[in-house]
Amino acid sequence: MTTKIAITDDHQIVLQGIQTMLEGVNEVTIVGLYNNGAQTLESIGTDQPDILLLDINLPDINGIQLCKKLKQLHTKLKIIAISNYDEVSFIKRMLSNGADGYLLKNTDKLELLSAFKVVLENGKYIQRDIEKKLLNESLGMQTNKGFLVKLTRREKEVLEAIAEELTTQEISEKLFVSVKTIETHRMNIMSKLGAKNSVGIIKKAIEKGLL
Repeated sequence: MTTKIAITDDHQIVLQGIQTMLEGVNEVTIVGLYNNGAQTLESIGTDQPDILLLDINLPDINGIQLCKKLKQLHTKLKIIAISNYDEVSFIKRMLSNGADGYLLKNTDKLELLSAFKVVLENGKYIQRDIEKKLLNESLGMQTNKGFLVKLTRREKEVLEAIAEELTTQEISEKLFVSVKTIETHRMNIMSKLGAKNSVGIIKKAIEKGLL
């Protein structure tokens, strides 16, 4: 039986690279190549892949949030994160939001096919190097979580909106408060997280388990 694969990544070279890697594998068919989150959400219901290879760093939505949304919409879909990020915080958040596996982009064909087999049998596939990192942290060998960040309810709402890449104006309209109030919340969030900009806010928030 042929396994249908789709890939979401904003780099064409990655899409083509994985597609080329899987060419000639009889039991695998690529049914979709997506450049962003919106395209993935729009097309995946029609293409109906068995497995989605999903990058974390996308131009329009955080891959971790996209994973959660896709799992809610398509309960039978298997999702394997494929990323350059090997930080434990990213890996844990991706898995806790429904990912069935986690691979780095240096993976080879054999490991990719092994991952497909495991997740289709309802298992979790974690690349060996990543598995070691998770084990080391669980044994207390890494403690880079840092201090606990406490955000107010409104700050959490603003943080989630920033993660959705909404502008300050769009956030103010969504939450029915002034632009100045949103700017104040943004500054408070940046201060609490030790971030310098929106990208830093999202990165620090994921590291602290807030997204």
